[in-house]
This record gives sequence, C-alpha cells and structure tokens, in this order.
Amino acid sequence: MEPTISRSIDVPVDAGTVWSWVTDLPRMGELSPENIGGRWLDGTGPALGARFRGRNRNGALQWWTRVLVVTCEPDRRFAFDVRTPLGSRVSRWEYVLTPTATGCVVTENWYRIGSWVVRKFMGPKVTGRVDRPGYNVESIEHTLAALKARAELRAAA
Repeated sequence: MEPTISRSIDVPVDAGTVWSWVTDLPRMGELSPENIGGRWLDGTGPALGARFRGRNRNGALQWWTRVLVVTCEPDRRFAFDVRTPLGSRVSRWEYVLTPTATGCVVTENWYRIGSWVVRKFMGPKVTGRVDRPGYNVESIEHTLAALKARAELRAAA
C-alpha cells in the first residue's frame, strides 16, 4: 500500500533517539499541531498489537481515537491504525527511520483508509477539518520540523 502523503527530513540524532520521541505518546503534543498526547492501554508501550488512545484538538473541538500498533521495528519503523471511538477505521500513520552518517532521515507517512461516510461526514463534523489531506500535509511538515528542532537542540548540547 502506497502512502497518501509522505514527507521526509534529515535530523542530526540517531534513529534510536527519534524512535523514543515518536513512541512517547504523552509528549507527542509537543511535536504535533493536532495531537495532544495519548496513553498506552495495555501498559506495554510500543509493541506489535499494542493499543493506545490518542487525543486530538482543533480549536475548541477535542476528540479521541482508538489506535492499534501494526508495525513495530524498534529504531526503524512504527506504524499504527487509527479508528473512531465507534471502531470505524480512519487512517494509518507511519514513521520510518533511516540511519545516515550524521543522524537519520525521518519519513512520516499517512495512509487514507476507511469508509467514504467517515471521510465525508463524520470526520469533518468531529475534527472540524473538511480537507483532511490538505491539513495533514501541513501537520506532517510541522511535526517533522519540530523533530528536527528538538534534534538540533540535543545535538548542540
């Protein structure tokens, strides 16, 4: 399956460090413009099949999602499927970390999946976003820039 949106950025820290950041659910809100954090439901942390609840905000609108980890390769790949609280599949998010001589390349992928009804009616009503793909381009670029800024601060320390 090809991602609907894919963006990459070079960061000056190792893949293990970035892995720890993108799997730290409570602190994800420091990186994302929409996600305000999450919590592991199984107490396991990042693991294949682990579940977590994500929390999101757009202005006054707030919502939560059910999430299932579908790929978990420490320091390499982390992917999860997002579902509505009612269980409808909405999307897949993925982080791919590729080591380089100076750190790593972080690629964030978004896959649009799920029903037409969710995309056309439920999603915009719950999230306030009519153009989800357009917004997600901005969101991914924001998150990657925040990762790079955090990495640069760490590398300079």
